[in-house]
Amino acid sequence: MSKTIVLGVIGADCHAVGNKIIDHVLTEQGFKVVNLGVMVSQDEFIDAAIETNASAVLVSSIYGHGEIDCLGFRGRCVERGLEHIVLYVGGNLVIGKRDFAEIERQFLEMGFDRVFSPSVDLQDAVRLLRADIARSEQRAAEEMVDQMGDHMDGHVAARAAAPVTEFAV
Repeated sequence: MSKTIVLGVIGADCHAVGNKIIDHVLTEQGFKVVNLGVMVSQDEFIDAAIETNASAVLVSSIYGHGEIDCLGFRGRCVERGLEHIVLYVGGNLVIGKRDFAEIERQFLEMGFDRVFSPSVDLQDAVRLLRADIARSEQRAAEEMVDQMGDHMDGHVAARAAAPVTEFAV
């Protein structure tokens, strides 16, 4: 079953060429791509991820304002029930010349799972995406089992504490 990926260019950025290339590569690799195009808000990404049950959101920014446009993105995802969504960001994310390691650290601290420079090898990114989706799905499944166990433990404890009533036949 193919995984759904939401893709778009965030904020007021209208650079579309790289977005179309990423869409093409992901589609060739068997992903179902929901391409929101350019000038996409955080809420539009999140709405699309919810509506399509997406496994990942890939955010692109070329005009240098990614650090502003992406602030709070992970938190908004969590608020809307997407705590396990894989979040990638890439492109020319900041204005000015800064060491990419610093940019990467900044966006990882913002809650993104991976941060890519404009010169990323897309085949490498696809391999990472598959692995990150698998890890995310595994974490979600483990949490579900833990929650079920907690629920069952509470149910067993409640039954054990209930008074025993004897019935005479």
